[in-house]
Amino acid sequence: MKQTSFDHQFVEFIPPDLREGMLYVSIPYATAAHLCACGCGNKVVTPISPADWQLIFNGDSVSLTPSIGNWAFLCKSHYWIRAGTVRWAPRWTDRQIAEGRDRDAADRDAYYAGRAVGADNGVAEGQPAVTSAHVRVFAKLRRWLTPRSRHSLK
Repeated sequence: MKQTSFDHQFVEFIPPDLREGMLYVSIPYATAAHLCACGCGNKVVTPISPADWQLIFNGDSVSLTPSIGNWAFLCKSHYWIRAGTVRWAPRWTDRQIAEGRDRDAADRDAYYAGRAVGADNGVAEGQPAVTSAHVRVFAKLRRWLTPRSRHSLK
């Protein structure tokens, strides 16, 4: 049965058995988990970080952004959790999924590359900066060379 909303529970550890309609949030481990909103029963884990998902707690409900695309599941469900409410997104084509994975990988690579070299971005004077466009080209190449089973759920 499709979920229309999620309650939330702040926990230290994500429990092994998840309840339908419950979003478990572990602040110490920067992770949220829930059962897929489509009702298929798959466990969805969303790491919380600037490079993955952001969690918003307004004192009453929680939101996750960006959307949750369960591309590795048979259901391929796609939705947002906004203020505890499930907002369904249109189904994506295989091409949209591949492009989204490339963008996500490039954004993560750019984020971690920026963190690794510090505030000055590590670019010496007279040297070209690596832009997200450069990172996206490398991400596409890596995706082409990587077996499909190793792609993220995002």
